[in-house]
Amino acid sequence: MLTKEDLERYDRQIRYEGFGEEGQHKLKASHVVVAGAGGIGCPASTYLACAGVGKITIIDHQAVELSNLNRQILHWDKDIGQEKAVSAANKLRNLNPSIEIAPVTTQITGINARDLIKGASAVLDAMDNFETRAILNQACVTEGIPFVHGGVWGLCGQVTTIIPGKTPCLACLYPQKPEEHKPPPVFGVTPAMVAIIQVVETIKIIAGFGRLLAGQVLYINEGTMDFCFREAVRRPDCEVCGSRGDR
Repeated sequence: MLTKEDLERYDRQIRYEGFGEEGQHKLKASHVVVAGAGGIGCPASTYLACAGVGKITIIDHQAVELSNLNRQILHWDKDIGQEKAVSAANKLRNLNPSIEIAPVTTQITGINARDLIKGASAVLDAMDNFETRAILNQACVTEGIPFVHGGVWGLCGQVTTIIPGKTPCLACLYPQKPEEHKPPPVFGVTPAMVAIIQVVETIKIIAGFGRLLAGQVLYINEGTMDFCFREAVRRPDCEVCGSRGDR
């Protein structure tokens, strides 16, 4: 049940038509996995916490470095050398002590991915490499868990929402691993914008309102302030989702 403190803390969003106390209750009962505590994961987990998601699991095996601080807003100078998941969790517990924050300091692999996300309401992609994204995509499709993908490059970003059995999966969009350059250029504002859109999608998935970026990819170019959509096409021969759901 929503407490008196919940009703006051989340008052402004509860007022939104189509969301209300029922939507807030759904958020409180939900569990979101944020895969990565970097440029996307920090703002994403911040706004999930502000919104009142009942449990947030943050997975990241890396430690904070000085070069992270232009975009990874939950990590501060004093945190350099600390595990990112722990650093982020400490800040989020102070931001909203009424929810559960579970830091996981392990690397996501094909062996442990399903166990890490099992039972989640949604998984938010905050990774910086395609290999791990592909592993998460496979795990989410297998477990039937919505997967909200986001990626950035410089001042450009993209977001799509994958609903297993209903929409194309990430492997439909990228049947072959795209070329990656490390470290990629990135301004802090770009992962923040991508993360906010991912959080909106996650809230809508859990509360069951609004229109999702399901079957669509949103492309953002902050350099030119262009925003465009592209239809995501499901591939019947997709090795991950081709034999699942309606095609």
